[in-house]
Amino acid sequence: MTDLTLVINLGSSSIKAALVDSTGAFLWHSGRSIAADEPLEDVLHNWLEPDLDPHRQQVGLIGHRVVHGGERFTAPTQITEEVLATLELLTPNAPLHNPPALKGMAWATTWAPSLPQWACFDTAFHSSMPAAAYTYAIPAAFRTKGFRRFGFHGINHQHIAETVADRWRSQNKDPSTLRLVSAHLGAGASLAAIHGGRCIDTTMGFTPLEGLVMATRSGNLDPGLMLGLMREGYSADQMSAILQKESGLKGLSGFSGDMREIREAAAAGHIGAIAALDVFRHRLLQLLGSMAASLGGVDVLALTGGVGEHDKKLQKELAEALHWWGNYSTMVIPADEEGMIARLCRRHNETPASAAVG
Repeated sequence: MTDLTLVINLGSSSIKAALVDSTGAFLWHSGRSIAADEPLEDVLHNWLEPDLDPHRQQVGLIGHRVVHGGERFTAPTQITEEVLATLELLTPNAPLHNPPALKGMAWATTWAPSLPQWACFDTAFHSSMPAAAYTYAIPAAFRTKGFRRFGFHGINHQHIAETVADRWRSQNKDPSTLRLVSAHLGAGASLAAIHGGRCIDTTMGFTPLEGLVMATRSGNLDPGLMLGLMREGYSADQMSAILQKESGLKGLSGFSGDMREIREAAAAGHIGAIAALDVFRHRLLQLLGSMAASLGGVDVLALTGGVGEHDKKLQKELAEALHWWGNYSTMVIPADEEGMIARLCRRHNETPASAAVG
């Protein structure tokens, strides 16, 4: 009986995989980091295959997380040669994340050539944003090239939206009017303003660099600052490395992007750690306010991701700082990208005509 969905979630330096049955239960769920000098193909062959081979005959469907779907892919999409070719063209938009996903698809085709494979996109959930929310104020010549806000973490934001809607419904409340702010706070961090299950605004933009202060990513910056770095002679690759790997909490604290380490150091009086927390909290509150403005008020704040779920001090700080929101509730919901991917793949594999490619 082929009732299992294999989910492959490849990041720039990590892999997570899961076997999910038709009820949504996890038969197997594991992950590991990938060393910089370790070929991904070796990891897939030597680590993933031995764990999966005993279940090979039970797997009927394979789902992949793809970070960037651009304007073309706005829903889970079955993987074909044409789709693969289009995804290759999107690689410059997510150079750290899309290439590993493509390698995962190639491995899965070799491992199980007859099984249907589906791609689920982190950008897709945000495709419901109105033009006013996704348009940058730049000349039309650039906008027509696809320079716009896309948003990311969409798979988990959709999981949060559906989970909160189910809880809302169980309280005999109408989820079609629900005003939800989903706060995905981890090494990467983003907010989504969700009204009636549809995303209407988010904090990440053309890339996952925009928005909140993150572990090693800068978040919002004045573009003039980057122009200044260019005038000083910094190359695009150098600026990318600085803004993506040396900034955020790590750049502010001077020693780490790990929130747990920063909390400990701040408690011991470390000046850089204290400053990192102050800047992180200020930006978070600022952008939570912008999401509330987009929604016209908030019914639920949902906290997810490693920091959102486990940092009790942050949860208390947010409760104290957001009293001006009035009557709203806070929910802490574990992230579940793998489970959401499995659900999306099953829905669309059963009714493939509904899989939209915009």
